Amino acid sequence: MSQPECRAADPAPIFAALGDPTRLSLLTRLSDGQSRSIASLSVDTRLTRQAITKHLHVLESAGLVTSSRIGRESRFAFQPDAVAEAKAYLDTVSRQWDDALSRLRAFVEA
Repeated sequence: MSQPECRAADPAPIFAALGDPTRLSLLTRLSDGQSRSIASLSVDTRLTRQAITKHLHVLESAGLVTSSRIGRESRFAFQPDAVAEAKAYLDTVSRQWDDALSRLRAFVEA
């Protein structure tokens, strides 16, 4: 089976970032479209601001969030394009598996 062609860049960083429950929770909180500060994202968690910052930088490196400075505060916002790219990658893989299973079924039934 050939490699999926849906994305020129490697989708692994997106999936690695999404694979961590803390990062997934942060992304869920940001997915409403509102940008938030590190302080507001650390409310109601047991994590330090430093830990939240590290997780946000992983999400940013994967293209899942962007950051901007407003005065002394860093604000983070969700970037849905990276999730759309991951979905497109998974759709491509799914189609390839469906095709392979159809060929296998045809071979077995012949």
